[in-house]
Amino acid sequence: MKKWLLAVVAACFAVSAWAADAPRYEEGVQYERISRPVPTTTGDKIEVVEMFGYLCPHCNNFEPLLEKWKAEQKDDVQLVTIPVVFGRSWEPFARAFYVAELLGKVDETHKAMFDAIHKERRRMRSEEDLADFYADFGVDKDNFVKQYNSFAVNMKLKQGDAKARGYEITGVPTMIVNGKYRITASTAGGHEAMLKVVDYLVEKEREAK
Repeated sequence: MKKWLLAVVAACFAVSAWAADAPRYEEGVQYERISRPVPTTTGDKIEVVEMFGYLCPHCNNFEPLLEKWKAEQKDDVQLVTIPVVFGRSWEPFARAFYVAELLGKVDETHKAMFDAIHKERRRMRSEEDLADFYADFGVDKDNFVKQYNSFAVNMKLKQGDAKARGYEITGVPTMIVNGKYRITASTAGGHEAMLKVVDYLVEKEREAK
């Protein structure tokens, strides 16, 4: 009986110590609640959205961290990637992303596009330039141009813009958890900290199910 009691006390102490060491994040400080929750698109899974732009150097720096984070997630979490259009120069890259998505080429080309822009300093100012880039990954140029201006891509672009407005995006990269919470590097305290806050909110949503 005495040994059992000691074991229980030790276990309680361990849990208390873990709780004391666990990160404490506060709404309005490390993350913000979206004023009107945006419906998710991932069914029963916890939706984590990355809002990004290929032209954004901060997104380029954030991407390797996000890829590592993605590989560590449980099956009940789904990452959704949405390109933001902050100006005319951003739209071609958002369209290109959606074409790659339709053709099943995002996994193969996503990092390569960041590298082409930020490391190789490759200039891509037109859909023809972008078609040349994707041709290196086996995408037919004529098909790329056809998809680039297609109804499907136009719809994805409109939906992405609507999401950005709903999420009240002011900069990228921005992470959204289950359409309810917005996390940025400035609120969280850096790119690595962003993902720690995301983990906290994912667990919060998991426990609320």
